Amino acid sequence: MRKNNHTIPHKGFIIKEDRNSLNRHDSGVIWFTGLSASGKSTIAHEIEKRLYQKGIRAYVFDGDNIRHGLNSDLGFSDHDRKENIRRISEVARLFVDAGIIVLASFITPFKEQRQYIKKSFHGIKFIEVYIKCGIEECIRRDPKGLYKKALSGIIKNYTGISSPFEEPDNSDIVIDTEKTGIEEAVSKVLSYFHERDFFSF
Repeated sequence: MRKNNHTIPHKGFIIKEDRNSLNRHDSGVIWFTGLSASGKSTIAHEIEKRLYQKGIRAYVFDGDNIRHGLNSDLGFSDHDRKENIRRISEVARLFVDAGIIVLASFITPFKEQRQYIKKSFHGIKFIEVYIKCGIEECIRRDPKGLYKKALSGIIKNYTGISSPFEEPDNSDIVIDTEKTGIEEAVSKVLSYFHERDFFSF
């Protein structure tokens, strides 16, 4: 993506720290990575609900929803996957600046992508959560029927079938959803937040 060298960012009177002070909590990004049907979005939405109940402003970015709107023009080539992540990261930065905790649920299959994301949020509170689940179990679950379409060749370049998933080796939190239920998974993430004062400002 070529940068526009003829625009200059406008700085307003209110900055992120002001919005964090108003909200009484800091903003940041929790990035959930893992195969489709591993449980990323289910866990992210449950955490959003818990944070809302505590008066903490959070918002879930989900891969399918983003691709229906903002990134509806992108496919699944390596180039489009990189552009997908770039756009999501830029929008997430705006939400963080607005004082919101972003719960980003995206497969993010390549180590290069995840390194790019961490670099993008340098200086911003950031946690990577790997929602681990074997491909056989994900295929068994297949709530949207996408694996079935991928296995039959209808969907090309599908992660776990015809495109690789490079397993994370340095995530902040790892949750194996073949062994861990939703309640336990959510509690584990929230406990990690509190141990590291993620919400303090």
